Amino acid sequence: MESKNLNQQLGGGIYTIPEVAFILKLPVGKVRRWMTEFWDNKFSKKYSNKYSWGEGRDKATNFYTLIEFYVFYQLRALNISTNRIFKAHQDMAEQLNTAYPFASSKLLSDGKSILFTMHDGTIVEADNTRQAVFKQIIEQFCKKIEFSTTDIAERFYPLGKEKHIIVDPHHQFGQPVVEETNVLAQTLYELYNAGETITFLSRLYDLKEIDVHSAIELFSIKTAA
Repeated sequence: MESKNLNQQLGGGIYTIPEVAFILKLPVGKVRRWMTEFWDNKFSKKYSNKYSWGEGRDKATNFYTLIEFYVFYQLRALNISTNRIFKAHQDMAEQLNTAYPFASSKLLSDGKSILFTMHDGTIVEADNTRQAVFKQIIEQFCKKIEFSTTDIAERFYPLGKEKHIIVDPHHQFGQPVVEETNVLAQTLYELYNAGETITFLSRLYDLKEIDVHSAIELFSIKTAA
């Protein structure tokens, strides 16, 4: 599938299950269960694609799976059933020819249906009927995702695009950094906790103070229980 080529082209990133949970602010147990039950078991067998590697606490995954987890959670927040989401995942994977359909900018939702845009621009409901629908579409879960020119997720903004902390597999193996730099958000947070001031850190790393604030904010937000 094209997803393997995309991984090589864009960089895969390396994320343990706790890191995925931290970035998305989700419970570790929930992320681990999703990985095992759906991506590793159902999807991996169906698409002949390996979504994770390692065992136990060392189990890790890539950037596209992280994005898929985020989109899955957003769809559930729109009260779309789990069964409907995963049926849509399978149908979209076939239609779009990728093992990571939820990492595609072609995925949309109106809060009731799961829709995607075909190559000819037709909006199609992602189920086995594949009938065109005419509803007002919202890109609810795209507020934190930046897509490449090939319509594949390229960056994730854990605090939203108005704050310049990014998760980009091209930088620091995909760990959160200040946008347009390789400065790890965690480094800023740890130095701040050790007693350094925001003003000092902004001068030390040649950053805006607001970006240092954002890095600290990311690590101050608690993961959901």
